[in-house]
Amino acid sequence: MPTMRPLIHPSIEDITVEGILHALSDPVRAAIYAELAVSSGATCSNFLKISDREIPKSTLSQHFRALREAGLIRSERHGVEMRNTTRCEEIDKRFPGLVLTIMKAHQIQAAGREREAKRRPSPKKASRS
Repeated sequence: MPTMRPLIHPSIEDITVEGILHALSDPVRAAIYAELAVSSGATCSNFLKISDREIPKSTLSQHFRALREAGLIRSERHGVEMRNTTRCEEIDKRFPGLVLTIMKAHQIQAAGREREAKRRPSPKKASRS
């Protein structure tokens, strides 16, 4: 039976603003983190579909690894599933308000994109005229 590699979780002192900004710069990772922040934790399979997009398991694993290595989440193996929770409280003590501000900005941006998408005619409708 092959041994599993240990999961790396940086200590709170090793978490950097640059690492957090990089991890949350990807819209899929920001969506994953936002969902984890409002839940009590979730498994990776809860995120196979994000914003009406199918996300392959291998890609999802990379997103979770980036979030974990940036120190934003804690992952624990439970059998074949990986349980993920945020480290919001710890991070907020180190960088007060940082993650909340980033997540609010992502929400505002996403709402703006949604409004813009509704204003544009769909390609099918536009081609009929």
